[in-house]
Amino acid sequence: MKPTLVRLPEGVPERIDAVAGKNRRAEFIREAVERELKRRERQKPGKATEGDA
Repeated sequence: MKPTLVRLPEGVPERIDAVAGKNRRAEFIREAVERELKRRERQKPGKATEGDA
């Protein structure tokens, strides 16, 4: 694995810890990133996504 610095909004790390458990923050972020990448990769090219205007 390659280390990557990610800046999160204030309070987000604590929220992650609250739902993922202590010392599980990195695992939570890795899983969330993988899920989002798969979701976006499944979308059809050219299809409007939520948030596009």
